[in-house]
Order: sequence, then C-alpha cells, then structure tokens
Amino acid sequence: MASENPFRSILKALEKPDGGEFGNYYSLPALNDPRIDKLPYSIRILLESAIRNCDEFQVKSKDVEKILDWENTSPKQVEIPFKPARVLLQDFTGVPAVVDLACMRDAMNNLGGDSNKINPLVPVDLVIDHSVQVDVARSENAVQANMELEFQRNKERFAFLKWGSNAFDNMLVVPPGSGIVHQVNLEYLARVVFNRNGLLYPDSVVGTDSHTTMIDGLGVAGWGVGGIEAEATMLGQPMSMVLPGVVGFKLTGKLRDGMTATDLVLTVTQMLRKHGVVGKFVEFHGEGMRELSLADRATIANMSPEYGATMGFFPVDHVTLQYLKLTGRSDETVAMIEAYLRANKMFVDYNEPASKTVYSSKLELNLEDVEPCVSGPKRPHDRVPLKEMKADWHSCLDSRVGFKGFAVPKEAQSKAVEFNFNGTPAKLRHGDVVIAAITSCTNTSNPSVMLGAALVAKKACELGLEVKPWIKTSLAPGSGVVTKYLAKSGLQKYLNQLGFSIVGYGCTTCIGNSGDIHEAVASAIVDNDLVASAVLSGNRNFEGRVHPLTRANYLASPPLVVAYALAGTVDIDFETEPIGTGKDGKKIFFRDIWPSNKEVAEVVQASVLPDMFKATYEAITKGNSMWNELSVASGTLYEWDPKSTYIHEPPYFKGMTMSPPGPHGVKDAFCLLNFGDSITTDHISPAGSIHKDSPAAKYLMERGVDRRDFNSYGSRRGNDEIMARGTFANIRIVNKHLKGEVGPKTVHIPSGEKLSVFDAAMKYRNEGRDTIILAGAEYGSGSSRDWAAKGPMLLGVKAVISKSFERIHRSNLVGMGIIPLCFKTGEDAETLGLTGEELYTIELPNNVSEIKPGQDVTVVTNNGKSFTCTLRFDTEVELAYFNHGGILQYVIRNLIKQ
Repeated sequence: MASENPFRSILKALEKPDGGEFGNYYSLPALNDPRIDKLPYSIRILLESAIRNCDEFQVKSKDVEKILDWENTSPKQVEIPFKPARVLLQDFTGVPAVVDLACMRDAMNNLGGDSNKINPLVPVDLVIDHSVQVDVARSENAVQANMELEFQRNKERFAFLKWGSNAFDNMLVVPPGSGIVHQVNLEYLARVVFNRNGLLYPDSVVGTDSHTTMIDGLGVAGWGVGGIEAEATMLGQPMSMVLPGVVGFKLTGKLRDGMTATDLVLTVTQMLRKHGVVGKFVEFHGEGMRELSLADRATIANMSPEYGATMGFFPVDHVTLQYLKLTGRSDETVAMIEAYLRANKMFVDYNEPASKTVYSSKLELNLEDVEPCVSGPKRPHDRVPLKEMKADWHSCLDSRVGFKGFAVPKEAQSKAVEFNFNGTPAKLRHGDVVIAAITSCTNTSNPSVMLGAALVAKKACELGLEVKPWIKTSLAPGSGVVTKYLAKSGLQKYLNQLGFSIVGYGCTTCIGNSGDIHEAVASAIVDNDLVASAVLSGNRNFEGRVHPLTRANYLASPPLVVAYALAGTVDIDFETEPIGTGKDGKKIFFRDIWPSNKEVAEVVQASVLPDMFKATYEAITKGNSMWNELSVASGTLYEWDPKSTYIHEPPYFKGMTMSPPGPHGVKDAFCLLNFGDSITTDHISPAGSIHKDSPAAKYLMERGVDRRDFNSYGSRRGNDEIMARGTFANIRIVNKHLKGEVGPKTVHIPSGEKLSVFDAAMKYRNEGRDTIILAGAEYGSGSSRDWAAKGPMLLGVKAVISKSFERIHRSNLVGMGIIPLCFKTGEDAETLGLTGEELYTIELPNNVSEIKPGQDVTVVTNNGKSFTCTLRFDTEVELAYFNHGGILQYVIRNLIKQ
C-alpha cells in the first residue's frame, strides 16, 4: 500500500524576491547528489516527478535511484513509472476517450463499484480542432460557412463532449473554431510550471496526438500516447516507460538569409532519422539556441514523430520567458516560472558557464548549412533540396512504384490532358498542383513563415501573378492570433487575392480534411491516371492521407506553398525557370517574390503583439454562440442512443468479471493481412473520407445516412461499428495476399475469396478462427491512433508479427490485448519463406508470472516451419495489462479493489 513520501525532507519554500513565498517545491539541489548536474534537462523533469509522487507503491525510491543514475541505467533499458502533470486531448481522440470513460462508469456500476471513481485525477485539456473540412475555399466568407457545416455534421459529437465536460471533474473543453490543439497548448494551456494548492512542479503532458511534442519547444516535457494509455493516466495510473537515452543535438551558427524554420526542421528530421532516435529523447543545446525563436523551436519539436524520437526537447531559457510574456502570461506567473526553474536546476542561462550535461550520443548542425528544401512525395523524411526538385521529380516518375517512385512510362510523362473548367479550356500534366494548403500545427504557429507567405503573396500580386482557379488553395491558421497579426500587417488581402482565404481554425488538409476537388479536375486525374500533386505546410504526407487523388504530396514551408501554387506544378527548377509571366509580359522568377529575413523580421516585430493573444484566449473561455446553444443531458451516466451513428457503446467490457482472464496464446491462426514495410496508422485506421463502396459506407447507408453526410472516419471515432469497418480501409494499402493489387481488400485463405478486410475478418470469426498480421519494419508509424489498435482487436486479430513497431502503436496494441512480436534481426517473412497462407501457432504460458518482458517466443506453422520472435511486452506493467485483457479492464478492477 501507499505510504508517506520518503523525500518530504527536501520539500522547500520558494521565496519571492520582494518577500513572501511562491509556494513549496521538492528541491533537487537539496539531494546533494553530484549526478544531478550531469543529467540532461529532460531527465531532470522525470526525476522531479518520481520524487514528488514517490509513495513506495506506484513510484518507489528505487525508481528515483534509477533516474539519478541515468548515465549508467539508461543503456540497460530499465523500466520507470512516470506520472505526467496533465493530459491533452483533441476531438478525434477525445470522443473515444470520453466514450471509454462513460463505458467504464457503466462497467463499474455493473460490477458493484462506485462509478464516480471513474474521474480524471489530473487536469485534462480537450481542444476540438479536427473537424474542419475545407468545403468552402477561395472565399472571404469561408470561415463562417465551414463552421456552420462543421456544426451541422458534428452536432451530436460536440454535444457528447459538452456532456463530458460537465459529467467529469478536471476536464476543460475548448470549443470548436478556437484553433489547432498544439498551438492552443503552446499559446494558452501550457503552464510550464504548475502551482497547485501551493505545490510547485514542472508542467508535463501526454497527449492523444503524436504532435503533442510541439510543447517541448516551450520547455514542457510532452509526447504522444495512445488514447487508451491517456485514459489510464487520467485515472491516476503511472505510465510505465523505459528510461530513455538522450541524444544531445548541438546547434551552432545562424540561418542564412531566405531560410525558413521549415527548411531547418526538414534537415533536422533527415539527420535524426539517419542517426536513429526511436524511443529516445533528443535535447537541443548550444550557442545556436540564442538565435532560434520559440516558434522555430516549436516547429522542430512538433516533428519529433517524423524523426522518430519520443521528444525533441528545448530547455527553458530567456527566449522561452520572452515568449511567455508575448503570449499574455502575467509578469507574476513568468517570475514564478523563472524562480522555480532556476532554483531547481532546470533553467539554461547562456551567461553562466556551460553545464556538465552528459548525453547518450551527440549530433551537431551549423545552422548556416541549412538550405531550402521540401519533403516527399510520400514520406516526411524524404528531404529534397529545392535546387534538385525537378530532377528528383523526374526520377520519381521513372522509378518503380515505391516511396520515391510512380513508374510512369517515358512516353506518357509529358502528356497534357485537356479538360473544361467552368466553361474555360484547361490542361493538366503529371506533377501539376491541385491542392495548395497552408495548414497544420507544424507551421501555422510560426509568425515568421506565416507572414513570410503573406509577403510572397504581396510581391506576386504586385507583379501580376495569379494562381490557376482549379487549384484548391486554403489557409487554416492554428489560432485566431494568426488572423489578428495578418490583419494588422495589412497582408491578408494579398493571400485572399491568390485564393488563400482563411477556411477555419483547426487541422484541415494535413489530417485529410481537404474536402472535394472540382469534379472536372478529379475526372481528368482519374480518367488519365495522372500523378497529381498537393503541396502543404504539414508534417505528414503518407499515401492516401492528404487526398485520395493526389499521389504526390510535398511538405513545404508556407511561403513555398504559395510559390508552388503560383507555379502550378512541382515539375519546375526555381533557379532557372520562371514561375509565371507578370502583368508587363516579363518573366517572373522565384527570386523576384522571395522576401529577405530582414523584411520578414520587420513585419513580425510590427504585427505580432501581446494583446492579440490575450484577446483571442479570453474569447475562447466564453465559447461561441453555436457551442453555447448546444443543450446536453446532466446525468453522470451517459444515456446511449442505439440509433446514433456517431456515439455507440463499444463491447470492450461485455461479460467482464472481477477475475482477470489471464494470458492467451494463438492456435492455428490465419494471416488476415501480409504487409511490407512502413504500414502507417493512416493505412490501418484512416481519418479521412469514407469511400462510397466501403463497408463503413454500406453500414451508414443501411441506417439512412446520405452519402453527403458520411463525414470522415475521424469524426466518427465514437462509433466502434464504423471504426471496425474502417480498419485497413485505406485505398492505397498494399497487401501481399493481393499479388500486386492495391486497395482495402484481402483474401480469405480457406475459400480463396477476395473480400473487404472487414468481411474477411467477420468470416474468420464466424468460423471460429483467430487471425494474425505479418508486417515489415516501422509497423504503425504516423499519428498515435488508438483505433489502429482497437480496430484490429474488434476484427479478431490476436497478434502482429513485424520487423519493428512504432513506439506508441506497440503500446496501443498491448493496451488492447494484442500480442506484439518482432522477427529476429535479419529475419522477416520473406527470408523465412512465409507466404502468409500458413496457419500460425504462438505458444505462451497460461500463468503471467512465467512470462518475462522481451523473452523469446517460438512461432510454429502448419507446414513445418518454426522461428523465434521477441515478445514485445516491454515492461512488467504491460504484462499485467495483458493478463487483464487490456489496460482499461486492469484499471477498473484495481479501482474497485481500492
């Protein structure tokens, strides 16, 4: 049982400079342990949390010692508990989280427990930001029009979340139309240092979106977890994690003129992917930090999932404090933050001698070496220097189908397809841009690139350049602050003139909410098998994510998005070829419209003001009229509507008893799907549009839902029936069972029938057969989607055998009771001669005490093959979840016992 904190002796008062106290805090210097000075700053946050929460039950003194001895323990993959200060949700993942909490209350009730124990014990911030479809674009009235459509489509979901904010304690819901969750977190929600009931401690956060890491740029330790893990954290459970190694990334020098934060982050992403940082923290340091704005740091931190790290951490320094003041935090709050972090050895002061920090490995980048670049056409870490873009594009057309190839025959590469656009003759070629979007949390919180894009638009308009009318252009700011400084600068009108009108505040094109492109354009692409392009200022460009008809998707800075929209194609060399022709008939080049750093800095200085942040976030707390008018029930137990196609009670706790079911092996299972490398969560559980011929569409139509009201998979994550049918429904998924055919189908092995994945899974289930999945490297990379684990569980998948897993997805599989196994190094399905048509048996002991994290497990097939895999239950806690049938069942049983 829990006992008194053994570290109470180091609880000290933090004095104010002018007398009085800020509060009490657990003092790291009071430990008098020289190892603290060597710890990376990110590890010091884990240390403080372990000390503050030490109760010799959930967190033990030996855990504190493991962290103190990080230099020696981290290479050994030791396990530690971590209790984050708060949880961050957005609506796509927030809805299923609240559904699960409501379900858990019902389960507690049914088992005779106190249902009100199911309540968040730490602050939960939920931002509704993922519902904005770009239905209306290229219109100055787009924001209101899209917001009205958003409420029409999502009224039921929004009402459910509003119910949750009333029914559960400690839950703040930020209404739709406020901004992207990560920018709202950065500008408003982040505390940096908590003062809760007189106790001071560092802000730390886990969020249900992988880009929660953006907050690391503010010196707040944060990363993405699965929705299931987030729910356990809300309910007071410690996160079990392996004490990570920390890569020290030293920055020197200064960015050259014309370089953007996006150029820098794509360079950093490529370097870190090459270095290998999966499961590690990356901590940035060095003299170059003096020159790096907070917004630039947040851009780099945001893309941690793309370079594979758990965090890309920037310790708090004078730049952080300046940003806190800029964004409207009070002087007293900033003074408290600085005083606490200095007192607890968590503040970096460049005027003091360099720290003795030790890192697991080191990298270095001179910022002067960064050059303009984009990434694509299918992965965020496939960086292409701008000067090589044209050559790289032609190489992609030539190369066989893959991450860098489309296999377009030479004779077809230059064809021009004629079509009619609103009565005007038009042409499309391979590489032509049909979507150009300034979007996503990565860039829209950064004034230098947003105002840089506006300056490009201004220069282009003054020279007489235009964007072709069939290109779907859009601007989705991360918060209302962006609108205010664009208006203050007087530059928004130039973006409007080029079609980059504001469409809404939230995740749009980057998450797949592109909306439809014009029918004539779509027909030209489909009928002629064109490789059309999207250019977006996002962080994800996996196949099928941005739009089903854009096979080439390039990540670029907002100014470059405008430049490519003006050029109308990615098949261009900006150095030597003109972007277009000006009003005087003169050829206009890239260099003619690109602003200098000095021009950008002057506009930022004059236009980005603290009052803008204060006004924006005061409005958030008041809500908006559509949100305020939503009426919701007042009960603490949710009244499920069986007819709802948005909110449905999932079957996770059906038949649940107080006795854990124990571990299970797999006997004579068929392979449902046989994959290669880099199957992402977008492939497993798409968030975008629901295809008209899919099982999910059939389900909706059977219930009288018109096709125009399908909405997206992301918006229907509160309905398990739809999400199970949407599992593996990505139209670009490649399954080896289909012998080269691309699409969301598989082969039912016993009959040889080609069926949708859902129908095949149900056929296996009706036959009483288990299934497994075979996969290559990086299985589950991409966004941290709990449905990418919940969906396969509902389809009857019992195990996934892959070469490697993405960190969060592996954890999610464990949380849903699915066994994750890794082939031994140098082996995979191909080298072992597995066709996927075999029957697979995985033997596991019936007693969980006989299973060890990371142990070897033998897999046997019905045709005599036998191979050894590593069991990827990485901690004892994960084994406990497996023993209980999942993490939520584990939490319920433990809460009832308390």
